[in-house]
Amino acid sequence: MAAYDEWNRIDEDDDDELQDGAVFEGKRDVILFAIDCSDSMHAMHDDPMYEDVQTSHVLTALEAAIQVQKKKVFTGPNDAVGIMLFNTARTGESIGQGVEIKAGNFLYQPIETISAPKVQELIQLVEAARADPNYLRETFPPLQGNRVAMGDVFTSCNWIMRDGAPKTATKRVFLLTDEDNPHSGPGKDRLTTAARTTLVDLVQAGIVVEPFFISTDEKPFDVSRFYSSVLLPTNIIDDDEEAGVLPEALSITRIEDLLDQMKFREVPKRALFSVPFQLAENLVIGVKGYGLVTVQKKGVYKYFVDLGDRMELAESRTVWLQRGGKEVPKDALLSGMGLGEAAQGKKTQDHIDEEGGVTRVTAAGSKTFYTADEIRSFRTLGLEPQIKLLGFKDPDTLAFEDNVKHSYFIYPDEMAYSGSKRTFSALLKTMEKKKKIGLVLALMRRNATPVFCAMLPQAEQRTEEGIQTEPPGMHLIPLPFADDMRAVPEQFLDAERAPQDLTKKAALFVARLAVKGGYSPDSYPNPALEFHNAQLQASAFREEFDPETFEDLSLPKYDMIHERVGSMMKEWKEALLQDESATVVVAPTTSNRRKAKTEPGAASTSEAEVRRLYENSDLDKLKLDQLKDYLRSKGLSVTGKKADLVDRVSEWLDNHSG
Repeated sequence: MAAYDEWNRIDEDDDDELQDGAVFEGKRDVILFAIDCSDSMHAMHDDPMYEDVQTSHVLTALEAAIQVQKKKVFTGPNDAVGIMLFNTARTGESIGQGVEIKAGNFLYQPIETISAPKVQELIQLVEAARADPNYLRETFPPLQGNRVAMGDVFTSCNWIMRDGAPKTATKRVFLLTDEDNPHSGPGKDRLTTAARTTLVDLVQAGIVVEPFFISTDEKPFDVSRFYSSVLLPTNIIDDDEEAGVLPEALSITRIEDLLDQMKFREVPKRALFSVPFQLAENLVIGVKGYGLVTVQKKGVYKYFVDLGDRMELAESRTVWLQRGGKEVPKDALLSGMGLGEAAQGKKTQDHIDEEGGVTRVTAAGSKTFYTADEIRSFRTLGLEPQIKLLGFKDPDTLAFEDNVKHSYFIYPDEMAYSGSKRTFSALLKTMEKKKKIGLVLALMRRNATPVFCAMLPQAEQRTEEGIQTEPPGMHLIPLPFADDMRAVPEQFLDAERAPQDLTKKAALFVARLAVKGGYSPDSYPNPALEFHNAQLQASAFREEFDPETFEDLSLPKYDMIHERVGSMMKEWKEALLQDESATVVVAPTTSNRRKAKTEPGAASTSEAEVRRLYENSDLDKLKLDQLKDYLRSKGLSVTGKKADLVDRVSEWLDNHSG
């Protein structure tokens, strides 16, 4: 018989299975860089990273495009990136893609799957620009006179995406410019209206515009002059709230912060599920669910077939064969559990009751088999994917131990049901005002199990500068069932508790070592994963990889720690050594093993007791479990016979006699 999770798993070809991580593999991400090439973007200035080196905003934008593509080589090898330059006088056929675009725009790199040759070509362009400060200005000369209308820029982006991006991909445009008022001449109102209209066309085509506005001391960027009335707001708003106002935080005050800003917008916000949210009878809105925590792993190994002149990716699939080699159709497969030997020759029969229902009757001693639809009904209890509001509770009814799984974050989906944002906003504000949490029954996808969830409201929070720190929405915390909760082991209940004064001394240096501004996972990447990716990147671009240059950002800063709390930690350690309860070792017990009858105090051995026996040469009086527990507490090996353990304890005490 196959394992339980094997026979209970149903493959869904027709339904998009939204499982953590796996759903992202089949959906591609497409990014189109739209870079302004006006005179101000070509202007040279001192490079903030290197001394005696000149750079420009266009050069920095191209370097950012290189870094994004390099990262996607191993994080999203199926994704695609393109580069379009606007406000440039360069004309002629675009490279590799026969799409026609508006005048003043030039498609330098068409939308294609990430590949090392394309990235190396861009690297050569940047290296040539480093050697010759005027190279980019000569290669992509700025347009003289009037600027390109932003409506034409958005239209060109739409056409490029239409011809080059897959229909099911996540499509985004990274807009980089330092001009806050592109339509300063005559016809400003008409051009602004045209830009807003073409941007709506982009959004309807499933394309999101991610702006990166460059602001400097010499040329500050004011979003209220043009872009606040053009770019669409994405926050939850009511009719009485002001719409279309963008925060000033979109402006990049330092061009060297461009890469840091792109890190947060580089990964698309893909929804894990999109389901109806039933608030009451005949009252339904649409919501999308997002995973806030995702485990990042190494890429899956792939198999290739050597065809002599080329290597082809080997595709693997699983089929079931009958005796004779004939493939069994998928809909003909049945699943069952092997509960011992079943009698042969006894089959199931369908029994029709008085109401016309069909019941399958299985003879005694024979196996029962189920179809894929029946197993699905067992798991889903006949429910359709949705979130159903059951009621409201006080926040204090939610215990800390109820959070046993990663929560989901839901946000209204206006495209599914009109008025979802307004209704969701009213519910969110009312729950915040009355200090209530919701209780919902959620089925995230068709091939899932219904779960009860606590729904916590979260209001939007912004800093004084307008930077959003907390988005508005609801957190869905899956609540555990009774069999998900386990009792605390007995040895933990009987464990020694640290004295109050020792706890207070530890709290002093722990508070001073806290990370200011909160913990940011992007600031401390997984060192093993980063080291692996760095080697892959060097191999893909045929670069030499020096392990010594790899920087592990997760390593503690020992010098800073000793400088801040060195004396506090030393004082705490001295107090810890003087506390006798800290040296007590509790022997672990298991429920399926009979406890040996021991004398009082034999289950735990203090440091003082072991040293007393050591000084009297009576360590052999300790039992084997006590010797192992003592060695385990010192981080020493516990293998070998009792005599070996006694010698190991004696050797450790000889070296730590003080």
